[in-house]
Amino acid sequence: METFVFWFVQLPGWALFTYLAIAQCPPALRYEFGVRMGTQEPAERITRVGQAFWWGLALADLVFYTPLLGLGLLGQALGAGWATVPLAAALGITVYWPIACLATVVDARGAPGWSLPRERDYWIVLPVIATWGLAALVLVGLSG
Repeated sequence: METFVFWFVQLPGWALFTYLAIAQCPPALRYEFGVRMGTQEPAERITRVGQAFWWGLALADLVFYTPLLGLGLLGQALGAGWATVPLAAALGITVYWPIACLATVVDARGAPGWSLPRERDYWIVLPVIATWGLAALVLVGLSG
């Protein structure tokens, strides 16, 4: 079971960490870079307030979530006893932020100036991330 938990957390965890570092963190420094990469929505589609919301999540990812996730994954990979706390915290965020994003998408639907032509992509990717985060959190809790 320990080997399964290790790889169940490590492989998707580092994939998510890489995605966050490449696609989600840079827009915190320059939002338009994320729009050009296709990882952020332009204000013309989601309003300036929507852009501010997505930028705020990118900033939180840059300064807190991504480093915490990396620290937790590295600690688990090294077998460090302290790793459970940052890893569990990061996995909790991994469940929380997709839910917050999907709730925003639902509540903003139909609002003036809000148009997500690729909304279906959110509904494919974010539940997968949240489900993995919850399963990993439960497994880390049970094994730790």
